[in-house]
Amino acid sequence: MAMTTNEIKKGMKFKLANGWMATMRDNKKGNIRQAEVQGLYTEVGSVYAHDIISCKPDANVDVWHTIVLTDKQKQHASIVGNLFG
Repeated sequence: MAMTTNEIKKGMKFKLANGWMATMRDNKKGNIRQAEVQGLYTEVGSVYAHDIISCKPDANVDVWHTIVLTDKQKQHASIVGNLFG
């Protein structure tokens, strides 16, 4: 199954491209979302939508959905990639 990052709501768990897990902290839409990231340390901050690779919408069911980017998010990912390589 697939879903967009705009469908990720506050409290949902998701995986980042670098392998870290995170929990969504907002109900916004767009290129940048706020999340609690469990990395080397647990901290709250902004994440790019194009760095989110999968999401677990239901905490009680171990089913992960693949993330599909919107056209604007793909364009943003391209711009960020060109700037930061």
